[in-house]
Amino acid sequence: MPDVLPLPPVDRPFVAIDFETADHGPDSACAIGLVRVEGWRVVARATALIRPPRSRILFTWVHGITWDMVAESPRFADAWPKLAPILDGAAALVAHNAPFDRRVLTACCTVAGLPVPPQPFHCTVRLARKAWNARPNDLASVCRRLGIGLKHHDAGSDAEACARIVIAAAARGGHVPAAAAADC
Repeated sequence: MPDVLPLPPVDRPFVAIDFETADHGPDSACAIGLVRVEGWRVVARATALIRPPRSRILFTWVHGITWDMVAESPRFADAWPKLAPILDGAAALVAHNAPFDRRVLTACCTVAGLPVPPQPFHCTVRLARKAWNARPNDLASVCRRLGIGLKHHDAGSDAEACARIVIAAAARGGHVPAAAAADC
């Protein structure tokens, strides 16, 4: 495999995605953020709180989301059909630590009886390692290094940061390392 792969062509949009989860279950999404990029510009954003399948939220200390905040929110099965059109025509999904977000999306779609989006995932952890030799490469550290604003563990902000990492890599010369196209 070559050392670098071209970024998706500007006529092929991509969508950055981020989930916050309530517990250790991959089906426990309690928030989602989606950011669509076309022509290397952010053109659409969507966020939603999601009622997870279990009322015990273990990770409030991480993202600040409580049961009271999501108890009346739509379940994934009802929220996703309204959000999914942002993926129409997208060449790829991008996430920081993509295997996590892919696992959550797959589990939530499967439990809801909805089709799993077919787009491949690209990982901005791997991209940051290869493009900037970023260490540490957690989202907050990469954003600080690149001057990208971030309200960490807010799904919308995290998704936008992922999109901006890819845009920054494109600005470096229009290529992302081949490893960025694979899992983290």
